[in-house]
Amino acid sequence: MAPAADTQQKEDRSRPAGEGRSGRRALPWVVIAFWIVVLAVTAPFAEKLSGAARDRPVDYLPASAESTRVEHLLQKLPGGNTSDALLVYHRDGGLRPADTKAAQEHLKKIAGRYEVRGGDKAPTVVSKDGATSMTALSVSGLEDTAAQGKAVDGIRDIVKEDKPEGLKAEVGGQVALMSDQNEVFQSIDGVLLLGTAGVVAVLLILIYRSPFLWLVPLGVVGVAASAAMAGVYGLIKAFDLTVTTMSTSVMTVLIFGAGTDYALLLVARYREELRHIERPYDAMRSAIRGCGAAVLASSGTVVAGLMCLMAADLNSSSGLGPVGAVGVFCALTAMMTLLPAVLVLLGRRVFWPIVPVYGTEAVQRRSLFAAMGNSAARRPALVLLCGVAALVALSVGAVKLPGALKQEDAFLNKPDSVTAMTTVGKAFPDASSLPITVVTRTPQAAEVEKAVKGTKGVATVQPGRSGEERTELQVFAVAKPESAGEKKTISALRGAVHDIKGAQAIVGGPTAQQMDLDTTNADDRRKVIPLVLVAVMVVLIALLRSLVAAAVLVLAVIASWGAAMGLSGLVFGPVLGYDGLDPSLPLLTFVFLIALGVDYGIFLMHRAREERLKGAGPEEAALTALRTTGGVITSAGVVLAATFAVLATLPLVALVEMGFIIAVGVLLDTFLVRTYLVTSASLLLKRWMWWPGKLSRGSMES
Repeated sequence: MAPAADTQQKEDRSRPAGEGRSGRRALPWVVIAFWIVVLAVTAPFAEKLSGAARDRPVDYLPASAESTRVEHLLQKLPGGNTSDALLVYHRDGGLRPADTKAAQEHLKKIAGRYEVRGGDKAPTVVSKDGATSMTALSVSGLEDTAAQGKAVDGIRDIVKEDKPEGLKAEVGGQVALMSDQNEVFQSIDGVLLLGTAGVVAVLLILIYRSPFLWLVPLGVVGVAASAAMAGVYGLIKAFDLTVTTMSTSVMTVLIFGAGTDYALLLVARYREELRHIERPYDAMRSAIRGCGAAVLASSGTVVAGLMCLMAADLNSSSGLGPVGAVGVFCALTAMMTLLPAVLVLLGRRVFWPIVPVYGTEAVQRRSLFAAMGNSAARRPALVLLCGVAALVALSVGAVKLPGALKQEDAFLNKPDSVTAMTTVGKAFPDASSLPITVVTRTPQAAEVEKAVKGTKGVATVQPGRSGEERTELQVFAVAKPESAGEKKTISALRGAVHDIKGAQAIVGGPTAQQMDLDTTNADDRRKVIPLVLVAVMVVLIALLRSLVAAAVLVLAVIASWGAAMGLSGLVFGPVLGYDGLDPSLPLLTFVFLIALGVDYGIFLMHRAREERLKGAGPEEAALTALRTTGGVITSAGVVLAATFAVLATLPLVALVEMGFIIAVGVLLDTFLVRTYLVTSASLLLKRWMWWPGKLSRGSMES
């Protein structure tokens, strides 16, 4: 019997009969009552979160970037932020007079319903082969994404009316792209929640082999998710926090993945204690004492890593930090309070049909992890060398990662806006279909326009809106949107207009935003990654009392991340055909894999430390830890990987890429890094693994 359990039973026997019993009976009910109140209070606010998420272009831009300042200034011009759309008409073999007439009638109807610059005289150009026409629409008065989406839907309805047979009519442009993206975002929440819950339910049934037990952690995770959604909604209202649909999607996955991991560890330890301790209440208390520190440290690394994202300049990344941290905190709180209370009240019968009977030992089966540990023990140096070599070899594939993801490549299923831009790109290969926006002080507008027209790579300049203080110019480059040529033109434009004294001219637009995103993401990586590493190291050192063990775990998960990125390079382009990688993913996946991946090292090394404190030698402690925690940690890793893999079922390339990278990294960490690399390193370093703590001293070695 464990010393803690023996001490607890002696304390129970020394008390007068009945003393403390009422408290033990009442506490679980008090905890459950508390969470019922929390659920009743938070549920109405949780439902409001999806409506409070913002997915405007500016919400995904760097806070201090030049293109972001352009977006803010455009909102102050007459009519608010102008929404740019394109009407695209195409007929194989050439447009007919009836086609042109229908297009003109459509434009009149659109101008009659919306505030279109130029009205029904908006500029229209026809391709050289006469098969495609393109009309540029600048629509004012659409103040938010909801209004923009309704306008795009309305314009699409109009162009479908009275359309000659065989004429292809589409709506493209920046506002149409954003509208289609927002429509996808709005469909994500329900699909993701149901998909994640379904995956977790199936895995828990397989892991527990019980018709009832899986319902308990899954229900507790649902309560945690509701509380987290309400908490994030409160942050939005209190601090005007930028929360995107991508952030809330990741938070949902985190709650289900991390929360289930904590439940697996606690339930496994509780089942073990029930065989040694008679009363469920006392067994749960012993289980929490045994694994509580590891769970707290595990959640601490995730929260600390996520909060480091607040140092990022990119709005969507900095907002993801506190959103994810709230989710993990709620998952931890629910799993360490509500889950124990429910399990204690249900007693041993919740484990049926495999009920842990007091005074018995679990059936000893041939352990896969014992065999793995023995294989590592025979040649630890060779195992470590081969494992590191495999990870390094996989990491080389990162050179195959595609370039930055373009807006039109962000969808798995190409919507109307993307096919419209494809049609325009083929019909007008020598002109850009998306404008570059220049905003200048009004007194210097003429001088700025002259400088813009004289810039190499500029095709045309169209006057935009003008106010007392600022004036907008719409510039079309010779090169295609988001191409190297257009980026070169934007750099030249910025150089030209910045030199005009007093103009305060700045350059924005879709491609300029992409350029600023690339620069900001690189800067954010340089700022955030060191902060994450320091934060995780501090938590690990505090838990394990060892610099060496902490360093080994961090280096191991860095290797997992590198290998996951390398595998992604071999899959995204060559296999899946993706034309780009979301520029924020290297940083976000690093943060998640470092913070989440190190969890399994924490569970393993904390158990090894516990064995060492009981008197086991370094090698025995390492192998015992692997044997006893292998099953539950592997189950936790599979659950976490599966929940992130759910992101890969969603229709946005960026979410698929994120889900793939994190799922692969977690699986590598679960099956290779923790099992072989960390264990073999422990066997090689022996007591020095625990330097400079007391476990590294020779007197501790048995």
